[in-house]
Amino acid sequence: MSSPTYKTAPVPSKKMPTGIPYIVGNEAAERFSFYGMRGILVVFMTQYMLTASGKMDHMPGPEATAVFHYFVASAYFFPLLGSILSDVFWGKYKTIMLLSIVYCLGHLALAIDETRMGLFLGLTLIAIGSGGIKPCVSAHVGDQFGKQNQHLLSKIFGWFYIAINLGAFVSSLLIPEILKAYGPHYAFGLPGVLMLIATILFWLGRNQFVHIPPSGWKKFRTETLGKEGIQAILNLSVLFYVFVPIFWSLFDQTGSTWVLQATQMKTVSIGEFEVKAAQIQAFNPFFILVLVPTFNYVVYPLIDKVFPLTPLRKISIGFFLTAASFAIVALIQIAIDRSPDNPPNMLWQAVPYLVITAGEVMISITCLEFAYTQAPTSMKSFIMSLYLLSVTVGNLLTSGVNEFIMIDEKTSRLQGADYFWFFSGLMLVAAILFVFVARFYKGKTYIQDDGTDDARAEEEGIQ
Repeated sequence: MSSPTYKTAPVPSKKMPTGIPYIVGNEAAERFSFYGMRGILVVFMTQYMLTASGKMDHMPGPEATAVFHYFVASAYFFPLLGSILSDVFWGKYKTIMLLSIVYCLGHLALAIDETRMGLFLGLTLIAIGSGGIKPCVSAHVGDQFGKQNQHLLSKIFGWFYIAINLGAFVSSLLIPEILKAYGPHYAFGLPGVLMLIATILFWLGRNQFVHIPPSGWKKFRTETLGKEGIQAILNLSVLFYVFVPIFWSLFDQTGSTWVLQATQMKTVSIGEFEVKAAQIQAFNPFFILVLVPTFNYVVYPLIDKVFPLTPLRKISIGFFLTAASFAIVALIQIAIDRSPDNPPNMLWQAVPYLVITAGEVMISITCLEFAYTQAPTSMKSFIMSLYLLSVTVGNLLTSGVNEFIMIDEKTSRLQGADYFWFFSGLMLVAAILFVFVARFYKGKTYIQDDGTDDARAEEEGIQ
């Protein structure tokens, strides 16, 4: 039986590619599964985890924070594996399908075993599966576009990001409720079901996709280690491994230290519904849904009238916003520490969430598109994985800081608001330095095209 024949290059068209709805739908369901599981991890480790004999085995807050960030770090390390499998051996479609099955098995392990063994086995499989498909899915989006419709690329990466956060928003509200009402089995099980749906939905779109063939080891090695590949990596390495990791070090604390801060604050009830600390994270995807179209259609055009808004200028502004968000969190912590018996209510966290989400829109979405367009055509997934590795570096930084500051199990060198001031100051210093470093960046833009392998050169800067 002959293997199916798929499109191997974008169809010349000015319209949106027909495979995009399947990719966006897959991403929404996959992100529901990931953020639903991720959103309750710290609460599970500190309040629900058991030994094999059924006794309580709860982690202290700093240990749970460290484990959380090591997991996120590993989830953004495995894109290296996925990118090499994709670009060299299997192609993006096959890589996504096979690693999605590993991903589903990770959710299954979490759902059936409430012990540390179940936790670490499940998180390992999820890190391999989710990490492995990350660079492939975002690069697969870009592969659907040729030169005639490349003007739609920025728009689709924005809507792609909306799909991510729609899934995250729903799961951030729903999964903590399921955890409280039905326990970890169901709370981890539902995200597994959504991941299975995501896998099936992606399979259904197979005949609509452009399947860019793997380059093979020889071509990949030649281009990666050749002049253009080395130049692209060097151009992006300072951005990816010096500045962007600091952003992720702060941003991913919305799932750890910000949740722990929310547990110290006054709970909020809406009618008979009591908002839980883990559900406060829903502010982020909610604000994404509002801010992405607002920035694309209002904020960016207005800024463009004042000065040209290049990708690196967007990233620079985002860094300053991120530093400001942690300064606000520090002020909230001061209010908590001054009046622990009458703390501010959890809705005050909406303010720093709004600010850090604005920073995320300007950094994360921009970096996704920037990493794709700056990568030579045969190493799109690989360059995406190098960008995603910045999340690993950032989370290792957070875990390292949390381990270093602990004098003993209950005493920290950075108490209360000082902890948040430290990270705010770190981000502010990085933001100021980036303004100067970005002025010297010069890059080249590469777009997949119908049968051609040429590139359009552009200089990128924030001058």
